[in-house]
Amino acid sequence: MRTRAVLTIIALLSVTAVLTGCGGSTSGPARPVRATTTAQSSSVSSTAAKVAQAQRTHEYPGPAQHQQVVGGWRSAAQAVEVFATTYINWSARTVSGRLQALAEVSVGQARSAMSLAASQSGRDDELQRGGIANSGEVEAIAPVLDHRNEYAVVTREQTTATNTNAYQGLAPAWHLTLATVTQTTGGLWVLSAWQPEN
Repeated sequence: MRTRAVLTIIALLSVTAVLTGCGGSTSGPARPVRATTTAQSSSVSSTAAKVAQAQRTHEYPGPAQHQQVVGGWRSAAQAVEVFATTYINWSARTVSGRLQALAEVSVGQARSAMSLAASQSGRDDELQRGGIANSGEVEAIAPVLDHRNEYAVVTREQTTATNTNAYQGLAPAWHLTLATVTQTTGGLWVLSAWQPEN
């Protein structure tokens, strides 16, 4: 089991190295630099910062929209732990409601992802017919170095089913997710991004 965990970490580091290289330089002649005014320079640097963020996160930051949340947590780590625990523990009967509840206590990408997943799972007949369920524990939460408010979440989960043999004998599996938190105006912490890596 230890060998598998080491191989998983090596694979994740390799994927990270490849993804980091996605924004590589292009070949060809250099383009001339033209003079800009202070206003143009500010606009260009703002756009460049957004493009850099998009290359890093694969999402282009659009204009901020106010999203109201129904709650939150007192610390960033607590927000991540409760969110992750709720996300990985479900049954065919409860999954859609749990995902919708997570959408209501999150903003941004996390809210969109949970709303979409809730909608899809609510219409998934195979999930219902198979009596599929997932259970697990959060094994570790750690801040990601040089990424403000981003956490690595390690879970150990097992999927089962009551009406199908599809998951029979399936061993628990380790999963890694990147979670980003933000603080609300009321001082509570909520998730703004949830990105499963495997």
